[in-house]
Amino acid sequence: MNELASFSPDYQTARDSFCAAVRRLAWDLESYPLVGLTGPAGETLAVDIAQSTTTNPCTSTLVLSSGLHGVEGHFGSAVILHLLERWQAESSLLADLRVVILHSLNPFGFAWSRRFDQENIDSNRNFLLPGEEYAGSPAGYAQLDRVLNPRRPPAAFDLFPLQALASILQQGLPALQQAIAAGQYDFPRGLFYGGAGPASVHQLMAAHLDRWLAGSETVVHLDFHTGLGRWGTDKLLIDYPLTDQQTEQLTSWFGADTFQTNDSTSRAYSARGDFGHWCVDRFLATNYLYACAEFGTYSPYRVLSGLRWENQAHHWGQPGDSATRAAKERLRELFCPASPEWRRAAVRRGAELVAQAIGGLTGSPASRKSP
Repeated sequence: MNELASFSPDYQTARDSFCAAVRRLAWDLESYPLVGLTGPAGETLAVDIAQSTTTNPCTSTLVLSSGLHGVEGHFGSAVILHLLERWQAESSLLADLRVVILHSLNPFGFAWSRRFDQENIDSNRNFLLPGEEYAGSPAGYAQLDRVLNPRRPPAAFDLFPLQALASILQQGLPALQQAIAAGQYDFPRGLFYGGAGPASVHQLMAAHLDRWLAGSETVVHLDFHTGLGRWGTDKLLIDYPLTDQQTEQLTSWFGADTFQTNDSTSRAYSARGDFGHWCVDRFLATNYLYACAEFGTYSPYRVLSGLRWENQAHHWGQPGDSATRAAKERLRELFCPASPEWRRAAVRRGAELVAQAIGGLTGSPASRKSP
């Protein structure tokens, strides 16, 4: 499968392709449907989990996850499908290594072209640590709510560009990004809502992740995302404290300039309820190295504007009208550009990151070469 062919036009195609590829590899496959919910064509919505099979016990585990932010699943699924086909032809690449794939962690958002789930929850703001409360909002979010989340259907004339410019001039871009995107728990129909309690994907991970990773000593977990960063660039984002060993591993395996930590001055914002921090905090392996593999698309303003428009259409518009369809088409483009050049390069780079992770886990320099 070439890079472009690995992209699926919709959730159902992506899911069918993933499950078929897993079966061809004779891996274990588990499916967890969302009860009472269906996709636009009445299709079942489910989180699908694949595990490689091996006769030898493995203490090194590669975890790949995609679609935590719904519509971003188009890209994450494409990388995974590209890899599964390659592994079918070259199964020796995974010798003495366990692979766990979490496909489409937010199937509702993937199917309905939303970043958020069936409860309007941003799943990557929902994984609060023990003792943290599902309450509160960043300083400044309450004042921005009416601008970010207008309570009316989308209209042809919109003051948002002027309102956004005024907010940037008043607060400064870094403070504004932190106020908007860090995660809020007070406005259930608003952007970046973290929920009132553990969401469905949070509950699923809490119930089963320890079983999928049982016996692991070293885990490398790449969680694929899009929409943050300059067009055609990528970064591994780290939202938890690294040990010296982990810093050395990231530098050796991926390169010193490939990752950003939470205290980096170049980070756009710091979010609450991050999936990666939650995974690491559960101590499911002696060394759990998680990275959000973020691939840049459009400018922050265009992405925010698209999120705002889709959220407005979803809550206040009609499902079948032209404005709602246009909002969702725009969101798909923002998070998975149709550009063949972007798609080819992004899938190749995603596969390269995975090859580097395998090389680090297995100690095989050959595995670190670009596929």
